[in-house]
Amino acid sequence: MGITKTFGFAFKINETADILKALGNPARLKIIQFLLHSKSCVCGDFLEVLPLAQSTVSKHLSELKRVKLIKGKNVGNNISYSLNETTWNKVKDFLLTEIQFKQQD
Repeated sequence: MGITKTFGFAFKINETADILKALGNPARLKIIQFLLHSKSCVCGDFLEVLPLAQSTVSKHLSELKRVKLIKGKNVGNNISYSLNETTWNKVKDFLLTEIQFKQQD
């Protein structure tokens, strides 16, 4: 794959593109879907709904944390994950604004 050109685009566009790229994976979409219906989850909870090894799930969680779609909080020996509402709302607002913009054309 080639390198994506980001120079010359607004920070918000680049940030949103990075988040959407992270969401372009079925496992990550399933994690977000699961978190939309749960307040918080530990890695083991995701293993029940994803046909993936724990190490693979951890990598997907790390990628979602990197783009700030989810947050992790240490709870004993586990990390409790939850949706980062601020980032999620930014993405939703961007997409809804663009859809409304297109409908006006």
